[in-house]
Amino acid sequence: MTTRGTAAAAGALVLALATAGCTTSARPGGGTLTVTSAPPSATTPANAHGWNRQRLRSAVDKHTGVTRTARPTVLNGLVGAVFTRNADGDHFCTASVVDSAGLNLVVTAAHCVWDPKIGQRSDLVFVPGYRNGDTPSGVWPLVAVTVDDGWKDHADPDMDVAFAVVQAQNGRQVQQVLGANRLGVNRGYRLPVRVTGYPGSSDVPITCSNTTTEQSPTQLRIDCPDYTGGTSGSPWVTDFDPSTRTGSVVGVIGGYQEGGNSPDTSYSSYFGDRVQALYDRATG
Repeated sequence: MTTRGTAAAAGALVLALATAGCTTSARPGGGTLTVTSAPPSATTPANAHGWNRQRLRSAVDKHTGVTRTARPTVLNGLVGAVFTRNADGDHFCTASVVDSAGLNLVVTAAHCVWDPKIGQRSDLVFVPGYRNGDTPSGVWPLVAVTVDDGWKDHADPDMDVAFAVVQAQNGRQVQQVLGANRLGVNRGYRLPVRVTGYPGSSDVPITCSNTTTEQSPTQLRIDCPDYTGGTSGSPWVTDFDPSTRTGSVVGVIGGYQEGGNSPDTSYSSYFGDRVQALYDRATG
């Protein structure tokens, strides 16, 4: 992603306010924060300093996931880096295989593949399972891209989603080689998901699990550290099925602020009826 910046330290302040006495807590950006105010007494108004009990509980309930290097599993193998031209080109986004009748579809963020000012990028390839320069599952050119008219016309952040057909290799489609996650729509706002993607500064993917929250009626949010440039399009996968080792994609990093301006918080356009209609167009 290109719009991510430095992490905010607001979470540390919330944590300090929510605990009693003098508390020291780590800032997301490094260092510590010490709060010396006394714990609330029984006579403290519920809305003292603008923090009532419900607001404090809601803030403290937001946990940051733990980000790790993604192991080379079947599920992670459905995710790949998006490069220009070939695996030696510029890596700037992430995509993943999604189930389709044609067995040839990937999902990513619209801003990865379509610029409203100049149109579709025609020089992109999908490299699933990319690690340290190796391309164990091949290099798959993107040959057709489907984005919503709202994105084409004015970069609508609520439809920062794209489906792309990839070219068959050696007579086989990408889903025949790797399998695919299902598309999940209208699943609500609080879902346990795993987000896997490729930072532009790394040659290996990272992964993080956490529960999504509602940023707005049209946007999802997840708190996972270190999702920097290159992770746009990373799939948000829930409903993991041990028998197939796949799940359902309910989001991709994108949407609000093209995915977020902090590496510790990411967003996705909500996968609802409009995303289902877009998928239907892509597979129709």
